[in-house]
Amino acid sequence: MEPARKLPQSPPPAGCGLVTAAHLADASGGSPGTSRRSRWRAVLAAARPQQWTKNVLVFAAPIAAGVADQASPALRALATFGLFCLVASGSYLINDALDVDADRAHPLKRLRPVAAGLVPVPVALGVGAVLEAAGVALALLLSWQLAVTMLVYVALQVAYNVALKHLPGWDLACVAAGFVLRAIAGGVAVGVPVSQWFLIVATFGSLLMVTGKRLAELLELGDGGGAHRRTLSEYSATFLRTVLAISAAGAVIGYSLWALDLRTALRHHSSPIWFELSIVPVVVALLHYTFLVEQGRGARPERLVLKDRSLQVLGFAWVVLLAVGVYGR
Repeated sequence: MEPARKLPQSPPPAGCGLVTAAHLADASGGSPGTSRRSRWRAVLAAARPQQWTKNVLVFAAPIAAGVADQASPALRALATFGLFCLVASGSYLINDALDVDADRAHPLKRLRPVAAGLVPVPVALGVGAVLEAAGVALALLLSWQLAVTMLVYVALQVAYNVALKHLPGWDLACVAAGFVLRAIAGGVAVGVPVSQWFLIVATFGSLLMVTGKRLAELLELGDGGGAHRRTLSEYSATFLRTVLAISAAGAVIGYSLWALDLRTALRHHSSPIWFELSIVPVVVALLHYTFLVEQGRGARPERLVLKDRSLQVLGFAWVVLLAVGVYGR
């Protein structure tokens, strides 16, 4: 195993679900009303609203199918986004409750509300279960297929939190599957078919992000990573880099085959050139992302996407080319 890299030390980023000593002091003092407000603010932070950006994957299938500009599919996709915010936040709360001891061994995660003692473990478990149940129940108002998809997501998160996150390989597959289920839910919600190419790209793209996160954690924590995440004591940097390379290759090949398939353009009555050109920003973005991961910056992919200007420019170029191809008829 490679020695831990000494990454630049910086204060916890705003909105990252972590708490500071000032928050601890605020929660422990003041009037009962202030304490209650502080407790619920801590619960909201533990729900990690900054992670809701991951749920934009529910819009992928409606956009690719060319129905996102229609009122009913757009509203159904937006509702699905909100439901996934509920169940994902519930899963985060339960995960933090079960991982409270491991999080306290991590230099940043020890500041999470549950690990820091701002949110009691029973409260985190209770609120998390309510949010997950509410998300699945409300999904029935849209369709039973969506409710089943979300129920599978919840069951997967429970299995991950209880056992699978401790098994090498399985932990990567489970987290990646959570992203894929988000993408599938978007198609199910609006009633559009999900192509095999879409599933291939979603699967390998998700595995790329998850593996990059594990590699960054391994480089950052080194031999002490096992105290925080058991699988880090069994992974090697070579194995994770191999999975990273396979994932990037799978995502590029899958997307390229979809973009070069003439049926894709014919389905949208468009010129194939726009889909073919969209391969360029996808490939460059994946190369740039894997470079950032190799630098040890992949531990928080949601922040990386929102902060890195190159990824934003490439993402914008991809969106424009795809929008012209799908909606520029």
